Amino acid sequence: MSKVKGLAGDTIWYGLSSIIGRMISYLLVPLYTAVFLPGEYGIVTELYAYTAFLYPVFTYGIETAYFRFANKNPEEEPTLFNQIESLIILTSTFLAGLLFYFGVDLAIWLDYPGKEMVFYWLATVLAIDAITAVPFARLRFRKKAKKFAFIRFFNITFAVVLNLFFLVFCLKVYEGVWLTEMQDFMQMHYDFEFKAKYVFLSNLISNSLLIILLYKEFEGFKPRFNWSKVAPILLYASPLLFMGLAGVTNEMLSRALLKIWLPEGYYPNQSSMDALGIFGACYKLSVFMMLGIQAFRYAAEPFFFSNAENKDSPKLFANVMTGFVIFCTLVFVAISLNLEIIGMVFFANPTYREGLYVVPILLLAYLFNGIYYNLSVWYKVTDRTMYGAGITIFGALITIFFNFILIPILGYFGSSLVTLLSYFTMALISYLFGQKYYPVPYQIGKILVYLVLASILVGLFYQFNIDNWVANFLIKNLGVMIFILGSYLAERKHLAGRVVFGFKFP
Repeated sequence: MSKVKGLAGDTIWYGLSSIIGRMISYLLVPLYTAVFLPGEYGIVTELYAYTAFLYPVFTYGIETAYFRFANKNPEEEPTLFNQIESLIILTSTFLAGLLFYFGVDLAIWLDYPGKEMVFYWLATVLAIDAITAVPFARLRFRKKAKKFAFIRFFNITFAVVLNLFFLVFCLKVYEGVWLTEMQDFMQMHYDFEFKAKYVFLSNLISNSLLIILLYKEFEGFKPRFNWSKVAPILLYASPLLFMGLAGVTNEMLSRALLKIWLPEGYYPNQSSMDALGIFGACYKLSVFMMLGIQAFRYAAEPFFFSNAENKDSPKLFANVMTGFVIFCTLVFVAISLNLEIIGMVFFANPTYREGLYVVPILLLAYLFNGIYYNLSVWYKVTDRTMYGAGITIFGALITIFFNFILIPILGYFGSSLVTLLSYFTMALISYLFGQKYYPVPYQIGKILVYLVLASILVGLFYQFNIDNWVANFLIKNLGVMIFILGSYLAERKHLAGRVVFGFKFP
């Protein structure tokens, strides 16, 4: 139990950096939906979707490989760090150079002629993210969760400040609302027709500071490259590259190709780019589930590897899974039943609220993504990463095939259903294979009860809608309270006498 508490403690720190940081960055959603028309926001959605596809290519699973080999020989970690960091600096520089070289052609091919500067910025962002990936992993390996949290939090906060500067201050000056004496200067230099580029510029500037903030993790770094030492690392990591690409396909393909596969005029009075902007904004509301999964992932990866050889690890991993599912199903119910209020808060333009009905499906999809991540421990600790690549690629094939079929028929609702189908299938296959190669006594019956109860409550209470928003809020949150009460009754024997967030359970 102490190990689970340690995992929970690290998860809280990683979660604070992600959740608080993202909550701050979520102030940008009302800003974006106020400043950008759906078509303009579609540009941000599309280009970040393409960037997400390139991130696994730049990092090629090197973080997970670092954890695996560092835990095998902790005393060799400095040498391992030098080898891996040298390799990723070399490959990131090369890949970013390719994007710079073909930047003009890419801009034309993606229908952004004359805007190649944005592609240069994104190439630099990708290179910085890759180069800092291993130093961030080093912080996690050394269990410096607080420092990790501070750097992530600062990075996100600074990006928000820059967005506010470019999209509020500069825009107001440009329009003559503030500092009219500077209006002429701003109208000469501010790109009003392509305001979306300032989102990417803010990202570039804030990410550049990561190199400085992580300088201590680079202490003692000496460029080294020994093929005999690097080859086993690449052999372990190479399936993770394909897994990463397939994973991004599951998550991003719909947003990357919606404007292509959606028939023009499918949504009345909206272009395909408008629909992409609406879908992209609503997709962001699933961030509440993704944040919890991301925080868990930061803490769980080193946790799984460090406990893999423990004879009690299967039971330990099973308890972790159950706790994870309880927390995520609560998030699923709470967010789904409060979407009306959340939509009014985050979407200043009511046009964006048209797509809110897909959010519960996306939340449930990411819940299964988190379950899949829990289940992935079996192929990581047994060095069978090829199985993980195969499972994720199969999920990607489901995503590609069914998006192609359903987007023209159901629009982004169909795409949301495909995301759920893909992650559910991946979790199921991973469970079946995992029980063969690394049996873990997961509490499947209890997990299914929580999933079914949560789905039923959302299905029942989500449909409830009356004109009185106060009564609406109270009745819908009755569903949340039913879930909390049911969870407590089911877990009260395990909670008895324990202190959680300062409250001692009787």
